[in-house]
Amino acid sequence: MAQLQVGDILEVVVTGIAGYGIFVRYNEEYTGLIHISEISNYFVKNIADYVSVGESILCEVVEVEEGSKHLKLSIKNINYKLVPKYGKIKDTKDGFKALQMKLPVWIREKLAELNEE
Repeated sequence: MAQLQVGDILEVVVTGIAGYGIFVRYNEEYTGLIHISEISNYFVKNIADYVSVGESILCEVVEVEEGSKHLKLSIKNINYKLVPKYGKIKDTKDGFKALQMKLPVWIREKLAELNEE
């Protein structure tokens, strides 16, 4: 793994929230803190308004302490929220019924395609 440097953007997981900052984990080696002063350029009343425990976010490396494997991080000058790859999943009353109806069609189409080859 390449050595971390100041300015790197990392994907981390929020492991805790305290009155003074956000605790995070980066891979299995590093832990970090996003101090309350590194959350926003404006007054931060409630840190839980920005993140929640278990959430994956992006952050910028401010300082790396290699000996203790601790990172000082910031989210105030970057877009830290991750965009879900597939958007929001909508729950339907039909559940898997749509797949059940389409599966035979897909199988016939694939068999026809294979027979042409």
